[in-house]
Amino acid sequence: MNNAKRIRWGILSTARIAASAMIPAIRQTKLGDVAAVASRDLQKAMEFAKKHQIPKAHGSYEALLADPDVDAIYNPLPVSMHAEWSIKASEAGKPVLCEKPLADNAQSAIRMVEKFRSHNLLLSEALMFRYHPLTRRVKALVEEGVIGRPLLMRAQFNSACPPGDIRLSKEAGGGGLLDLGCYCVSFMRMIAGEPARFAAVAHYNESGVDVNFAGAMSFTEQINGYFACSLLAPFDCDYSICGETGRIEVTRGALVAWPGESFKIRLWRGDEFEEVSVEAANPYALLVEDFQSAMLKDEAMQISNEDTLNNLRALDALAAVARSSQPGSKS
Repeated sequence: MNNAKRIRWGILSTARIAASAMIPAIRQTKLGDVAAVASRDLQKAMEFAKKHQIPKAHGSYEALLADPDVDAIYNPLPVSMHAEWSIKASEAGKPVLCEKPLADNAQSAIRMVEKFRSHNLLLSEALMFRYHPLTRRVKALVEEGVIGRPLLMRAQFNSACPPGDIRLSKEAGGGGLLDLGCYCVSFMRMIAGEPARFAAVAHYNESGVDVNFAGAMSFTEQINGYFACSLLAPFDCDYSICGETGRIEVTRGALVAWPGESFKIRLWRGDEFEEVSVEAANPYALLVEDFQSAMLKDEAMQISNEDTLNNLRALDALAAVARSSQPGSKS
C-alpha cells in the first residue's frame, strides 16, 4: 500500500453501478482515490476513464490486478463472475469490495471468504442499504421496544429490467431473488436473526431465471416475514414491521435509500401516529469509509462475512424451495 495512507481503488469493469454510485462514493470519502479501471476492451476502458476522470485504463482484468498503483478492487462484474475474479484479486494481494450478492450461492461465497482469510486480506459485500441512517434508525426503534415484540415483517422490491439486461441471464447469475431479494432477506435477518423455515414460489423466464419471486421465512420468537420481488414490475421498494403494540412502515425507496434523499419512518404506537425524519446520506460512501478504515487499521468491518454468508444460505434455501414447488419437479 502507498505510504500516504490513502486507498487507491481499481474498478473491475465499466459497469453502470460503478459510474453511477461507487465512483462518486469513493471520491466523497476522505481517504479514497479512483486510480484505474479495467475492461476486456481497452478502447472502452479508455473512454470510461476519460469520461470519469480516472488516471489509468487497462485492457484486461489481469492488468488491473497486477497494477502496483492499485490498493483495493471494487468488483461490479456479473454475479456469476464474482467468485472467480475476487479470488484472482486475492491471489494478486488485493482486498476486494464486491457487489451484492457476494456470489451466486453460499458455497462459492464460502470459498471466497476462506481464500481471503488465507491471504489475510479484506473482503466485503457492497450491500449498502445496511449503512444508511434510515436502516439503522429502524433497527434502533425495534430494539428500543417502540412497537413491542416484533411479530410480522413484510418487504417488496420490484425493478423492471429492459430486454437483454444481464439480470435476466442465467449464465450471468441473474434473477430477482439474488438481485432484489437479497435486500429483503438481509433486512429481515437484521431484525429477527436467522430464519428456521422457508416457503417460496417463483415464475421463471425461458432461460430459467426467476423473474417474479415470493418468499416467506419463519424465525424464532414466533416472528414471520414475507417478501416479493420482481424483475418485470415497475419500481417499488418498501417494508413494514408489525409488533405487539405498534407498527413501522417505510415507503418507496426503503431498501435502496438513494444518496441525497431524506426519508420518513411512519410509526404507530398503538393508535398514536408520528413520522420520524431521517437525514439524507450516501450509504455507498459510508460503506466505502468502513472498508477503508478496516483496511488501514486492520480491523473488522461493521457487517461481517458471516452475516453475508448467512444471507446467501437463506437465499439458497428459498431458491431450492421455489424450484421444488415447480410443476414436474422432484421434491
